[in-house]
Amino acid sequence: MAAKPKPIVVVGSINMDLVCRTPLMPKPGETVLGTDFVTVPGGKGANQAVAAAKLSKSSPVYMVGRVGADDFGARLLDGLQKHQVHTRHVKVTEGVASGIAMILVDSKGENSIVVAPGANHKLTPADVDDARDLIASAAAVVLQLEIPYEVVKHTIKLCRELGVFTILDPAPAPAKGLPKAFYGVSLITPNQTEAELLLGQQSVHVQARRPVEPKQVAADLLDKGPGMVVLKLGSAGAMYLTRDGQMENIKPFKVKVVDTTAAGDAFTGGLAVALSEGMEFGPAIRLANAAGALTCTGFGAQPALPSRAAVDRLIAGVH
Repeated sequence: MAAKPKPIVVVGSINMDLVCRTPLMPKPGETVLGTDFVTVPGGKGANQAVAAAKLSKSSPVYMVGRVGADDFGARLLDGLQKHQVHTRHVKVTEGVASGIAMILVDSKGENSIVVAPGANHKLTPADVDDARDLIASAAAVVLQLEIPYEVVKHTIKLCRELGVFTILDPAPAPAKGLPKAFYGVSLITPNQTEAELLLGQQSVHVQARRPVEPKQVAADLLDKGPGMVVLKLGSAGAMYLTRDGQMENIKPFKVKVVDTTAAGDAFTGGLAVALSEGMEFGPAIRLANAAGALTCTGFGAQPALPSRAAVDRLIAGVH
C-alpha cells in the first residue's frame, strides 16, 4: 500500500486585496484616475496555500491563520475552501476586521502595496499549538512575515523539535533584519532586494552604485543559519545554495507580464509542493519559477495562480 501523502501546512496571513489599475503610480499629493477596481482574496500566507493546493498532485494543504467576523472574512474562508485548502485551523475572530491589502498596479505590471493586518495580528502561538498534530505529520511548513513575529518564532521552534521541514519567505523584509531564531529554518526564500535588506547591504549598494553578486548574498545568508538559501532573482530566474556546497542558477521563463502580484507566493508554494514530492533542488526551483512566471500573466493574486497542468506545459515548452 502506498504511503499516505504528507500535508503541506501554511502558517500565515489571509487578506482581502483591494486592487486598482493605474497608468502610473501617484506621487505624494497627486491624484491619478485608476481603472478596473476589484476585490480579490489574497494575503501572502493564503496565496501560498492556494498556490500549493493548485499545484499539488497528492499532498493536502492546510492553512493556519485568522480572519475577522465580517463579510471579507466569510469570503476569504469560502475562497480557500473552493481551492481545496483545508481551513479547520483558520479561526474567525470577533471584534476585529479581516486583513486587507490596498494594491496599485501600473501599466508595466509593477505593484505598490499597503497592508492593514487586522485579524492576522491576532494569531497566537496557541493557535499553532492547536495544530501541533497536523504540523508533526507535515511534509513542509511554510511561513512569511505578515503575522506576529512571536508566532513565526514559535512555529520554527516547534518544527525544529518535531523534525519538520520549514520554508520561510521573509517578506515583508524588516529594515532592521531578522531575529536570529528566524534563521533556524530548513530553507529561506527571499528575493535579492529582501536579502540585501536583511544583510544590511542596501545602503552600501546605493553608495557603491554596483550590484551585489547574488552568490555572495546567498552565501552571507547561509552563514546566518538556514539549511539552504533560494534567492528569487525576478526576470533573472533564481539560484540556490546549500550547506554542502551545491549551487545552481535556474533560468527564468519568459512571459508577457500583466501583474506581478503573488508571483513570489506562487514560487514559494510551488517550491513547497516540488520538495514534498521529492524533487531534486534544480527541478524543484524550475517548477517554482514556472509557477511564478505564469502568475504574472494574470490579474490579481489568487485568480492568477496557475494549475499544475499549466506549469507542466510551460516546463515542457508546450504553449
